[in-house]
This record gives sequence, C-alpha cells and structure tokens, in this order.
Amino acid sequence: MDIIHAAQNAKKAAIELSTASTGQKNRALQLIAESLVANKNEIIEKNEIDLKRSESENLPKPLLKRLKFDEKKLSETVDGINSLIGLPDPVGKTLLATELDNGLELYKISCPIGVIGVIFESRPDALVQISTLCLKSGNAVLLKGGSEAVETNRVLARIIKEASEKAGIPSGWIHLLETREDVKNMLALDKWIDLIIPRGSNDFVRYIMDNSRIPVLGHSDGICHCYVDKDADINMALDIVIDSKTQYVAVCNAAETLLVHSDIAEVFLPELKKRTDQKNVVLKGCEKTRKIIDVQAANDDDWKTEYLDYILSVKVVSSLEEAIDHINTFGSGHTDAVITTDRTAAEKFMNMVDSANVFWNCSTRFSDGFRYGFGAEVGISTSKIHARGPVGLDGLLIYKYKLIGNGHIVSDYAEKKKAFTHRPLI
Repeated sequence: MDIIHAAQNAKKAAIELSTASTGQKNRALQLIAESLVANKNEIIEKNEIDLKRSESENLPKPLLKRLKFDEKKLSETVDGINSLIGLPDPVGKTLLATELDNGLELYKISCPIGVIGVIFESRPDALVQISTLCLKSGNAVLLKGGSEAVETNRVLARIIKEASEKAGIPSGWIHLLETREDVKNMLALDKWIDLIIPRGSNDFVRYIMDNSRIPVLGHSDGICHCYVDKDADINMALDIVIDSKTQYVAVCNAAETLLVHSDIAEVFLPELKKRTDQKNVVLKGCEKTRKIIDVQAANDDDWKTEYLDYILSVKVVSSLEEAIDHINTFGSGHTDAVITTDRTAAEKFMNMVDSANVFWNCSTRFSDGFRYGFGAEVGISTSKIHARGPVGLDGLLIYKYKLIGNGHIVSDYAEKKKAFTHRPLI
C-alpha cells in the first residue's frame, strides 16, 4: 500500500478509534501483550537477523545495543503494556465546564489528536511503546523505524495489527513505513496527518520541521548534565553521576557532561576517576579538571556532543550560576540534574535551567515515561508547546469545545436582551 492510501485509511480509522470504549482498547492491549509473548521465538529470531546484518555493516555499538530485542527487553515491553492497561482512559475527560447563561453550557473535552506519524531510531521496543500509547489514546499511527530493524519491526507491527483487530479496533489504524521515500512523502500529507514526532538528532528534527506544514513535536539530542554543587554529599553524587552515565549509555537521558563546583572538585574528581575507571568510562576534561585528574582534553565540541557511549565530558565551574549558564548554552533542553544539600541552590537550579526535566539529587535516567507512571512514552519532547518532557497519553491528546444550548442566539446578547453569567460548573 502506498503512503497516501495508508494515510487516508489511517484518517478514517482514527475517527472510528476516537469513539472506542475503554474496555475495547484495554482488551486490544491485553491481546497484544499476550500475542507478543506467544510469538517470542519468532520476534527474537527476526531480531537476530537484524543484529547479524547490522554487525556485518559495522554499525556503531550504541546503535547495536539499541537494536537488540531479547527476552529481557520483551518482558520489559510487555510490562509497559500492562502498566498502560491500568491507567485511566484519557479520552473524554471534562477539562472545563462553564455556564455561559441559563441553559447554555460550554464543555472542554479531551480527545485524540488523530493521525500521528512517528519516525524513530533503531529500538524495536519503541515501535511497541508508540503504537500502544496511540491505541490507548485513540490515535491512528504511521510508524517509520530504522532500516537496521526492518525484520523485527515487521513482525512486531504484524502482531500488533492482528491482535488489535481481533479486539475490534478498526483496520488501518496502524501502518509500518519502510523507505526514506515514505518519510519524504509523509511530510507532504498535511491533509491526513495531524502531528509528526521525529526521534533523532537536532539536524534531523530541524530537517523535518523545515520540510513539512504538519505540526512537529520535536525530540532532539539528549545532551544531559549532572551538576555537583559545592554542598553536595560526595557519596550520593558519585552514585548519581555513575548511574546517570552508565546504567544504560545508549539512550537520550544518559548524562553526557558533568559540571563540578571548584570548591569540591579536588575531593570529588579523584573519587569519580576511580569509579569511572571501573566502568571503563573515558573522561574528557577542561583545563581545571586536568590539573586534578589525568584525563583527555575536552574542547568546545565536547560540551555539545551526545556520545551515547562510555564517554563523559567534565568541566569545573566556579559557581551555581556558571553551571546554569553552561547548561542553557550547550544543553539540548532534555534532562539536567543538580546534586546538593542546599535547598535554595537546588530550587534556583530547577527554576533557571531551561529544560523539560530538571532533577534534584537523582539520576537523569529517571526521565522516562514508564518511570513517570505514564505507561510508556512516544519520546521526550524538548518543545515548549502542547507537550514537554516524556510524552505519554496526555501528550497525545488535544481537546474540543462542546456548547449545548436551547435555542440560544447571539443577537440576544449583542442587543443586551440577555447577559452572560460565565459561571463555573465544576
């Protein structure tokens, strides 16, 4: 099926899906989870094909790590679906209710966006997360994964499509796209596609924005920071920094730059070096850092690099204000953390750092839709309109206004025969 017909079918399915009951959507999600488990062997076999091909093509190790979809990853993915089933249905909520006049009532009601086009990286689990979030929120979805995951994505999309249709979800609500030409053509389909969510580099997101009239919810680079303040608990700071960097390096919420206050640097950095050596992390430091520990030299490019690998750039700063300025200058607005015992300093950091997620005394790796209790996420948005941070169910909704009257006409109010009451109903 070509991209135009796929988008047209998705638009039609989205209208039907927007009225699906909570029970029907949850039943579909349950069948998807069960079907993924039942087809475990086929999924893993297809993923092995993708992995072997990608290894032979010398794909970078971080990309290969994201590509892997083994039994553990499958179990985590199914847990995410089960968590999603347990969440309230976000569609049809009354967000505002106002009496405009006696018998004339205005309601603001949550509803699906419609058709969402998502372009994502090599992680096959992202396909499951995105499609199930769209299903629960009543949206149709066009999915374009990386070519390196083509076999895994095909089997996952087929399983999801078949399982959901068994539950009565309208055919056409999910489509898998596979070529670059599909992406190019997708950008021109503003008549049928309501939102595009690209997951990739800043340059990639900018390309999408510059070449489409469709609204774009940008998920760009994850240049995340940890700032160790002069009043930090050193053991706590070490644990948080190591977790932020090494718990899983090939993801957008892993720390890429460490900022350390000069008052604590001579005590903290040698201990950090010991811990990072144990994890085989390569440190790149500023001139002040290199006077304290023996590390590679960092340059300006390092401060704006998303490594997605066992590499961490380190800079010694003289103040909280310098740390904030550095983050706002070089960061990507994703996730940044401060480690300190000083509440005032922490509050200033969280108020002034211009990022979607700002943390105090905890790992940047918590920046995740599942960990936030959203069930899963379609990505982390660094935009400042509609949705920001991990985009879960709420980020896939918009609203409509419903006005209910009884023969009311504007002339009565324009001619002062009647007056608005504008009384809140909830």
